[in-house]
Amino acid sequence: MRAVIKWVDGVMFLGESGSGHSVVMDGAPEQGGRNMGVRPMEMLLLGLGGCASYDVIAMLKKSRQQLVDCRAEVEAERVDAVPAVFSKIHIKFIVTGKDLKESQVKRAVDLSAEKYCSASIMLGAAGVVMSHSYEIQ
Repeated sequence: MRAVIKWVDGVMFLGESGSGHSVVMDGAPEQGGRNMGVRPMEMLLLGLGGCASYDVIAMLKKSRQQLVDCRAEVEAERVDAVPAVFSKIHIKFIVTGKDLKESQVKRAVDLSAEKYCSASIMLGAAGVVMSHSYEIQ
């Protein structure tokens, strides 16, 4: 994998992924930004949520669950020091479908967190307290 991050101005950056997709990152006005993109640390949370959601959806589809929607709500706490690393991250999956089996949803969420989600496992190994939950609608 590879990515290129180009400084635009102030604290705005344009990130381009190896697959050719771009994203704007920017800071808050009080930090010299113009608030025209997501913050870099928010990008980490978005990537984590996407990685974990990919796993959960793939496993539920593989187990023939009638999935209609899946939303991951990611909440994080950062330490009050420099560097302001994440200390805790919680991912809550809201899964919607027809006749979903709770055991299959629980299994998919647990396997993503403990075995398959590279981002979650990497953050946990770095000392971030990772937790997850789910709700079936």
